[in-house]
Amino acid sequence: MFDQLLQYDKELFLFLNTMGSDTWDGFWLLMSNKVGVVNIAVYILLLVLSYLYLGLKKTLIAVVTVALMITVTDQLANLFKYGVARLRPCYDPEVSELMRLVKSNCGGKFGYFSAHAANHFAVAFFFTSVLRAKYRYLVFFLMSWASIVAYSRIYIGVHFPLDILSGAVFGLVLSGLSVKLFTFAIAKFPK
Repeated sequence: MFDQLLQYDKELFLFLNTMGSDTWDGFWLLMSNKVGVVNIAVYILLLVLSYLYLGLKKTLIAVVTVALMITVTDQLANLFKYGVARLRPCYDPEVSELMRLVKSNCGGKFGYFSAHAANHFAVAFFFTSVLRAKYRYLVFFLMSWASIVAYSRIYIGVHFPLDILSGAVFGLVLSGLSVKLFTFAIAKFPK
């Protein structure tokens, strides 16, 4: 059954990945770039909104919490990548000849689970949770942003859909724990 699931995952990957075109490649590469202009703009927006709603002290606590959350997420992703040792699509002999690799390189050999998906969903859920009382529609923007970044990893050819889905789930779980840590920390610093 597990082998069948992995086969479906490969088929879905090939379907989604090969729908791409040269016209859209630049957009999806931009969305996949962690330090690209779009992602930097989102991070700046989140800092500004946090400062306006939380004030300086609590925004600094949020920044430290998010930095810790991303560090844990990245390290956990690396642990899983080498522990599970699932090949990235571009290294998988069953799909590598059939897929489109949009990036100039594939990255590391293993791809389960996607740190991009985990980090972006973690950040999106963290700020949605922390800022929802003031900015209730932020959830639509942030979850769309995280979904687009996550999908970009399939589009450019470096992750299977299960890598993305698993990364999103890990990101949401770690974000939930980080929100609890943040809530505990700000209780120590009243306004």
